[in-house]
Amino acid sequence: MLKDLDPLLHSQLRLGVMSILMAVEQADFTYLKEKTNATAGNISVQIDKLEKANYISVEKSFRGKRPLTTCKITKKGITAFETYVNHLKSYIN
Repeated sequence: MLKDLDPLLHSQLRLGVMSILMAVEQADFTYLKEKTNATAGNISVQIDKLEKANYISVEKSFRGKRPLTTCKITKKGITAFETYVNHLKSYIN
């Protein structure tokens, strides 16, 4: 029987953000925007959805006079991502 895939992670952009955050300690908004090739508005919405699900934590600060948004994956996010990948593997096998 096929296992359910997390609909929050099944979005290409949210999956991309989570994949990046699995590989780095943290990433800022601009880095995520560039790596995913998303618009600022779209990546902002997706980051907000992941934060509301407690899959990532978001810290807002300033670098000089410019706003800086930094994202980190949470333990819940790591578990959700690993579960998603394992369930996806079950589709292949």
